[in-house]
Amino acid sequence: MRRLIYSTLLLATLVAASCNRSNSTAEPKEEEQEQHTILFGIIADDYKIERDTVGRGVTMGKILNQYGISPVTIDALDKAAKDIFPLKQIRADRPYTAFIASDSTAGDKLHYLVYEKDLVEYVVFGFKNDSISVSKGEKEVTIRRQMRSSTIESSLWGAIMRDSLPYALAAEMEDIYQWTVDFFGIQKGDHFTVIYDEKLIDTTHVGIGRIWGAKFNHAGKDVYAIPFKQDDKIQYWEYDGASLRKQLLKAPLKFSRISSRFSRSRLHPVHRVYRPHLGVDYAAPTGTPVHAVADGVVTFKGWGGGGGNTLKIKHAGNLVTGYLHLSRFAKGIKQGSRVRQGDLIGYVGSTGTSTGPHLDYRIWKNGVNIDPLKVPQEPAEPIKKENKAAFEQLRDRIVAELNGTATPEMIVTQLDSVEIVKSDSTHTATVEEKK
Repeated sequence: MRRLIYSTLLLATLVAASCNRSNSTAEPKEEEQEQHTILFGIIADDYKIERDTVGRGVTMGKILNQYGISPVTIDALDKAAKDIFPLKQIRADRPYTAFIASDSTAGDKLHYLVYEKDLVEYVVFGFKNDSISVSKGEKEVTIRRQMRSSTIESSLWGAIMRDSLPYALAAEMEDIYQWTVDFFGIQKGDHFTVIYDEKLIDTTHVGIGRIWGAKFNHAGKDVYAIPFKQDDKIQYWEYDGASLRKQLLKAPLKFSRISSRFSRSRLHPVHRVYRPHLGVDYAAPTGTPVHAVADGVVTFKGWGGGGGNTLKIKHAGNLVTGYLHLSRFAKGIKQGSRVRQGDLIGYVGSTGTSTGPHLDYRIWKNGVNIDPLKVPQEPAEPIKKENKAAFEQLRDRIVAELNGTATPEMIVTQLDSVEIVKSDSTHTATVEEKK
């Protein structure tokens, strides 16, 4: 009987201990499951939230004053924010969010005001506990890999808009192919496929990231763009390892159209007589940026008579390029200035003898005018011999993805270290090891 009582007591003790352990672990679990509403890194549960946009001509001081922030505090905030985000940099139509604490005795009081600089970045101005704070933040951006294709009917931009692709994709593709594809000469039926990272905040598109590969079919020929890191720089290469970069850009400006081509006999639009037109006219709005097509030295800057504001640049290979009818020159450009390929040199205008805003672009070789659209192009340095195996294996994986035949393990997700399978298939090495 005594043994039975002892066993019963022991059992009861074990059950009680077990219950205590269960209770002790259950309480933290409940705390862990407690969830809060987080906005811009702020626990928003106990705040009244008001959202609005900055009105035209409205200052940050005026916005804060509406929430009861005194001029003295606003002045102190202006000083505190000077090196982080000056208050004068707020712009009309940008959204802001107020976090208001309600107090039955003291009334409503602004604790935080968050100004959204763009779709990703924001600034938090804090006033909690009668102290001032200023900090920057970024919304959480997720990346989604996309592969999209489109066929051109009129222009690259037209195809992008028609198929609801990101506008930034057109600019990125023009940057990648600017030496190789004549976007002013693309034809109906040309088509492309591109792999890229889409940036999202929740489900809202906020931009694009890396272009992982592209195939542009122009006049029946596929021109690939394969990203590869050589000499610590990621650039884009053709299928055979030749660089997509060439001696000259295909055109000195973007987002325009050819309104007149090189001709030995053209009816002049002003003088109404036939005379040579020894350049290519690009119709574009006044103020459109004009860029140097290659490295060189400015040999002329000034008034060119009928050509209006004119700039001439001398390049390697006895080439000289000319840019006529500019509305103005870029800051710092003068005779003797050295420019790099892609540098801003001026802006489209209609100075001199002109019927409207356009750029008259000319090229001389050994002092003789040649057609800018028919200049022979030499590529930049190709893939180096020691990098060829790594490039070819990466290229084959990207091309397979572009063609829709890649398996999941073939997808390239980083370029800093590319796995190389040696010919005996018994060892793999990274680019860094191979170097």
